[in-house]
Amino acid sequence: MGDAALQGARQWFADLDAAFAAEDAARAASLFGDESYWRDLASLTWNIHTAEGRGEIEAMLAAVGPDAWPRELEVTSATENDGVTEAWYTFRNKAFHGKGLVRLRDGKAWTLLSSAQGLNEFPEPSGPRRERGAEHGVNVSTENWLDRRNSRAGSFGIDEQPYVLVVGGGQGGIGLAARLKRLGVPALVIDKHPRPGDQWRSRYHSLCLHDPVWYDHMPYLPFPDHWPVFTPKDKMGDWLEHYTKIMELDYWSNTEAQSASFDDDAEQWTVRVVRDGRELTLTPTHLVMATGMSGIPSIPKLEGQDVFGGDQHHSSKHPGGAKYAGKKVVVVGSNNSAHDICADLWQNGAEPIMLQRSSTHIVKSDSLMEVVLGPLYSEEALANGIDHETADLIFASIPYKVLPDFQRPAFDEIRERDKDFYDSLEQTGFQLDFGDDDSGLFLKYLRRGSGYYINIGASELIAKGAIRLANGQIDRLEEDAVVLEDGTRLEADAVVYATGYGSMNGWAAKLISQEVADKVGKCWGLGSDTVRDPGPWQGELRNMWKPTQQENLWFHGGNLHQSRHYSKYLALQLKARLEGLETPVYALAETHHTR
Repeated sequence: MGDAALQGARQWFADLDAAFAAEDAARAASLFGDESYWRDLASLTWNIHTAEGRGEIEAMLAAVGPDAWPRELEVTSATENDGVTEAWYTFRNKAFHGKGLVRLRDGKAWTLLSSAQGLNEFPEPSGPRRERGAEHGVNVSTENWLDRRNSRAGSFGIDEQPYVLVVGGGQGGIGLAARLKRLGVPALVIDKHPRPGDQWRSRYHSLCLHDPVWYDHMPYLPFPDHWPVFTPKDKMGDWLEHYTKIMELDYWSNTEAQSASFDDDAEQWTVRVVRDGRELTLTPTHLVMATGMSGIPSIPKLEGQDVFGGDQHHSSKHPGGAKYAGKKVVVVGSNNSAHDICADLWQNGAEPIMLQRSSTHIVKSDSLMEVVLGPLYSEEALANGIDHETADLIFASIPYKVLPDFQRPAFDEIRERDKDFYDSLEQTGFQLDFGDDDSGLFLKYLRRGSGYYINIGASELIAKGAIRLANGQIDRLEEDAVVLEDGTRLEADAVVYATGYGSMNGWAAKLISQEVADKVGKCWGLGSDTVRDPGPWQGELRNMWKPTQQENLWFHGGNLHQSRHYSKYLALQLKARLEGLETPVYALAETHHTR
């Protein structure tokens, strides 16, 4: 680390500490630049919140009060590049010990991240605090570990109610449950599939993760260093099943939630479930919807769907291409699922037709890994001392307001680097974009959760005509064809609707009520006022991993990276409530959109 950078960072934190010692929020805020951001992950606000500008930072500090302000500030490293000093620091306040990253420009803070790493009073039982696992002596219990696990499996959810019920047993629900288990929070995961991991096993035959392994680790148990870069779906399913057993999670398979209601007076949920055909009632204090980042599948209502003679299904129900060998299949959509399904159909001897209805952002997988993800998630990053937990905090330290400026240069480089690739697609009539402001894939993902494809080969099939491309909107379906508004007739034996999903609060509407779903409002999106992400600006993802307008209802999801990282903060918020700590939520997000 550079001595000047370290000295400058230490002086800045000394000034911040002095302002806090004087209990002067205005003085602390004056240490921030004209453009400045303080992003807090639960440690000050009991929320996930970004204060933008000196005024908002002062207001946040004044509202949360001195007990929440970071103290015992210690700079652990600092570097300087292009006039910006980046410094890692640790801190404590009344509730948490934490870690953060600050960026200084001209002696003032530009961005500051504060993240809760653990509750002071309730540390996780790791390292020197691990359980002994065995009783030595003459007066030992006759029960062994297996006896205790079997006893708990038979009684938990029956004789003892969970404090937290997690609806959805995919990677998100499993990872959160592991965090809660370590913290001693009684949590039960329920899922409709027969086995953990079936969410992956049940997908189409050729599916692999599009994100690389360094980006996808689960909490506590990273993949071994021989794991493939792109995990095949069944391998991922097996990993999740074994992870569930290794982490000793309380997990009910073959269980589907039927209804839920909240008692305001008792501050408790009543959730009716069916497990292995038997109706049961659970009464958790907190309910977590861990259904990914997507809601109920969106299937357009089209004239003639009732007369079409072939198969019709949503991409989430696609059985694989083998069933359609020698048949014409129209795939409605042009994002990740549509590309994967078209490639799968072609590989199985079908004749896929991709119907593109709006422009799509495409990025080659290798380019994404090398240019965008590589500095944080790669073997090179590991060699530079950046493990995935460090990378998570670095990425989280970039406020969403300025993230487009961080991402745009990388995607400008990709556009130039892969010019021939993009030219070949455009020559087929494929409509390309790089997002509303040319900021690329991740901003599209954050803003709308759709509109992109990470190319692993389907784009080349489009460029050479193996996947036929059509453009336009559907007018109607006929018995053996999809007819577009311009009169184009696409003969079809089957139609696959790769048309995405609604907001996660759609699951709340289905399970609880439309009233509660509307009270919570739209999940996901930043309020960027771009396509499918209406304003006003939120500064954070709507309703994700933080308190919502419905008491004791939480939403957890995202890709593997987000589920891993943000499960920490959700678990800490739930643990604090279990232990009866005061958890005053600052800046509970307002609801502006219900869908």
